[in-house]
Amino acid sequence: MNPSTVIGAVVGLLTLVIVVALSATDASMYFNLPGLAIVLGGTCAALFIAYPLSEVVRIFKLVRTVFRNDQHDQQRDIEELVSMAQLWMNADVHKVEHELKKVSNPFLRTGVQLIIDNTPEEQIIELLQWRVARLRAREQAEAQMFRVMATFAPAFGMLGTLVGLVNMMAILGDGSMQTIGQQLAIGLMTTFYGILLANLVCKPIALKLERRTARRVESMNMVLQGISMMCEKRGPAMVRETLNSFVMHVEDEIYDGGAAAQPKVKSKTEGQVKPAAPVAGATSSAPVSIARPAAARQ
Repeated sequence: MNPSTVIGAVVGLLTLVIVVALSATDASMYFNLPGLAIVLGGTCAALFIAYPLSEVVRIFKLVRTVFRNDQHDQQRDIEELVSMAQLWMNADVHKVEHELKKVSNPFLRTGVQLIIDNTPEEQIIELLQWRVARLRAREQAEAQMFRVMATFAPAFGMLGTLVGLVNMMAILGDGSMQTIGQQLAIGLMTTFYGILLANLVCKPIALKLERRTARRVESMNMVLQGISMMCEKRGPAMVRETLNSFVMHVEDEIYDGGAAAQPKVKSKTEGQVKPAAPVAGATSSAPVSIARPAAARQ
């Protein structure tokens, strides 16, 4: 499970429950089935109209992806690339093929296999860049689907509000106060449901998917750079340092936080004239005369 997603969901749910429990005289009035049906049904209907069925049915899988902790081990990819770069520099093709069978990253495996097949570097880079662009486009479209849902939900919430107000106006003259209150509750609760669905569910999921795509594209670009360096038969040390630069998010190239790099605090006596050291053989009681410049005596 992804800890940040679980924490966010639990905190959001607890906040909603606590606010309703402390502010409402009757917590059951926040559950309005007609208003919920308008928001959920309208949002789902608009989504089916806007997207093909094959993309809509992937929503449940994408929600599971948000809750799943699928951290990719970039350091493992670096070590595998460095190992194969060493073997390839030594022209040991059979060992490269043997190491390639242990690689679990299909993107890395494809790039190295193309190198073994003596594919020109330009064609390898073009193919891998196309795969990166295809992944980015597909996953950005999936995240955009949740952003579209976040746009639909408040709109149908306002539609439910209009439905409730129209029904209330129709019975305003001869209807009972209970009936008027029920219609007004439908009008208000649909807006509440729409805003809640958009800002607590759809937009956070879209942002989570976009961040996941950014990390995956970053890892693929790192592998792409390693494949390019293997084609040029760069040394393993060069490959390692270059690929490590892709995963250095926090480290600073200039200041590493060490004690020796701490900026020096200017002392109170800095800039003042220090007394001269005593000459050997002289007594300490002899006064030291310091002549001031002529400009200072004026």
